[in-house]
Parts: sequence; C-alpha cells; structure tokens
Amino acid sequence: MSRRALKCCAFALCLLLATTALAQAPKTKSGFLRTPDGAKIHYLEAGQAKTAGSFQVGGTPPPGAMTKGQVSISNIHQQPTILFVPGWTMPGWIWEHQLAHFAKTHRVVAMDPRSQGESSQESEGLYPAARARDIKAVIDQLKLAPVVLVGWSMGVTEIAAYVDQFGTAGLAGIVLVDGIAGADFDPNMTPRMFQFAAGFQMDRAKMTAAFVRTMYRKPQSEDYFRRVTEAGLKTPTNSAVALFLGTFTSDYRPALAKIDKPTLLLAAGDEKSNPWMKLYADMQQRITGSRLEVFPDSGHALFVDDAARFNSLLDEFLRALK
Repeated sequence: MSRRALKCCAFALCLLLATTALAQAPKTKSGFLRTPDGAKIHYLEAGQAKTAGSFQVGGTPPPGAMTKGQVSISNIHQQPTILFVPGWTMPGWIWEHQLAHFAKTHRVVAMDPRSQGESSQESEGLYPAARARDIKAVIDQLKLAPVVLVGWSMGVTEIAAYVDQFGTAGLAGIVLVDGIAGADFDPNMTPRMFQFAAGFQMDRAKMTAAFVRTMYRKPQSEDYFRRVTEAGLKTPTNSAVALFLGTFTSDYRPALAKIDKPTLLLAAGDEKSNPWMKLYADMQQRITGSRLEVFPDSGHALFVDDAARFNSLLDEFLRALK
C-alpha cells in the first residue's frame, strides 16, 4: 500500500474514532426552574438514572428462595443522582469534567445558584439559608432523590444550611469540597476577608480576574481563565459582596452533627497554603464516620486541577453507598 493510501486510511480511522466517541458522549441539556419565591434557577443535566443489582426470571432458585417463574427485585436499587453546587459567583459548568465523567453512570445535575451563571439576578435571598432552599427546590422539582450533594467552597456552607433546615431525608451521601461550615473570629484572617470585600468593590474586574487565577495551581489556558472570569462577572458586585458577607457571617458547624449519611471531605493544599485546614479536620470530627482526603498539589478548584483523582475518589464513594 502506498504512503498516500496509508495516510488516507489513518485519517479515516481517526475520523471514525472521533465520530464514535462524540456519538457515545453523554449529552448535556440546559434547563430552568422557579423557586417558591420566584427566582429562576438555571441547571445543566446529563446522563440518566440507572439501577444496580440483579434479578432472575424463571430458572431453579436455591433452597428456600422464590419458586420457579417468580422475579426477585429485592436486590435492585436506583443509583443516586448527583447534584453539583458551585462556589462564590461561579457557574454550574465549572463542573464540566465531572458532568462528562459521571453522566456515563449516573444522572448528574449542576446548578447555577441564584445571581450566578444564567440564573436570575436577585436582590433577596443572598445568604446560605435561602440558597439552601434553592437547592431543595432543584432536588424536589427535578426529582433527584436519592441524591448525592457535592458542594464546593461557598457551596459547603449552603449544604450545611440545607441539612440544618431539611435534615438528610432523600440524601444518599454528601461531598464537601474545600469549603467550611463556619469559623470563629480570627484576628489575622477575619480582617483580611473584609479587606478583600472592600477591595473587590473598588476594582471588580481586576479583583475577579486575580481571584480566578488563585483558584488553580495547575496550568490552565488563557481562554479558560477568560471564560471563568466572565462567568464570575455575571454576578453584580453588590450581590457578590452580599453573598460573601452572608457566608462569612454564618456558622453552621452545629448542623454538621445532624449529618447521618456517608460524607467525604476534600481539601486542597496544606497547612501552609490553606489557612482553613484545621477547620476541615474539625468538620470531619463533627460528622460521624466522615472521611477527609487532601490534595496537597492542587488549588482551590481541585476538581479541575486534579480531575482524575477527584473523579476516582467520587467514583469510589458512590460505589460504597448502599
């Protein structure tokens, strides 16, 4: 075969493989829903609910089991759905690596919290308890239960607020990603947080661009940084500051004792780079049976910096759920 023919065959094979992969890739759809107080919440959804277990039709059952011709469904259960909640001013699509990966095995949803992403801009409800009610609306209206809640950064506080209000009925598990449920006043850290909020109001564009870059330790493309920065800027400055203050003046640590579902905590950095590391250890102690995994070489957005390990840990967590 000539060299030209070999090149043509190789090109055709690559095209076929790419087309097949595209056809097999889970499709993501976009939708909206209304919360009881009228906010319009945008969400991305992919995959579908699946069942796990086995059943037998006919055949000879073991002694004491069902008679021939009967169907046993006692070992069949629905795989939990997964709801991803992003952090401060961030869009749901920031979980894109997780949407693509977990849609192959589960029904997955990523929401834009109110005043973020494509959701409506609201002047009310910019505090954890209200945003927890938005999470409840998403779960109820999309019929996600049993659901694994995965919250990142500010989303951790909001999941704690969710448990505080609604308990854990309908939850299959909880994953808390590099965020806290509350903190005591720290004479070093607390003033710095409020100084950040003040500077954020003075030069929003510059502060947002800088903030986005601090979320990563691994190289990201300039186009990616632009996309994330533009998404963050969709939240009006006054709303962003209200969200920031609403979270850092809330303390839902007592609610962690109410968690009676499997819980995984994931933290980025180490004690030198992450001032909240001791708080993550405290959260683990407050949540009975919870597990803490640290990503020492990743930034705040560890599910992007080390998507492979993040997805592997979440896969393992999901398989262990009963």
